[in-house]
Amino acid sequence: MHLDFATLKRPEAYAWMTTTILPRPIAWVATLSSEGKTNLAPFSFFQAITANPPTLMFVPVNQRDGSPKDTLRNIEATREFVVNLVPYALAESMNACAALLPHGESEFEAFGIAAAPSTHVRPPRVAASPVAFECALHSVVHIGEGAGAANVVFGRILGMHVDDTVLGVDGLPDAAKLDLVGRLGREDYARTTERFTIKRPDR
Repeated sequence: MHLDFATLKRPEAYAWMTTTILPRPIAWVATLSSEGKTNLAPFSFFQAITANPPTLMFVPVNQRDGSPKDTLRNIEATREFVVNLVPYALAESMNACAALLPHGESEFEAFGIAAAPSTHVRPPRVAASPVAFECALHSVVHIGEGAGAANVVFGRILGMHVDDTVLGVDGLPDAAKLDLVGRLGREDYARTTERFTIKRPDR
């Protein structure tokens, strides 16, 4: 089978990409509006970019009517956000935040998610998340137009909160203790419960 993406409709391209590019880590992004209202939403187009300077990215795509999501609107207004990681214990709460709430309504409040103050930025973090990255906006790259078009948000990592209970004997986070979930296709997720090690040839 060969797929010519020039002939695929947007939902078809999305389906083929999201059922093959996996598992995808989840950025559970907390922001504040210019009016000071909190927002919390999950995104599975998410990745680390570089450690020099420490930078990550995630992608809030436009809504079905072509308008930007609250997350993007808030970041462009305040230039700050927090990326929380999602362990299995918080998967249901994370999924609830994918609901389309009215503009300005807080997912923290609507779904009873406890918040904790951040250190370097104004948006709060998810108190129960084992890892949270406080970020300042570096830039946004807009790709495409209308429904499903991408807004690639690059954030400079200013600080990081790590729960001491997820640290391993080497002092760094242990994957087994983190128990993070990843996004698969359709409505499926994966846990990091099966692991193996392969030594890199350049070490």
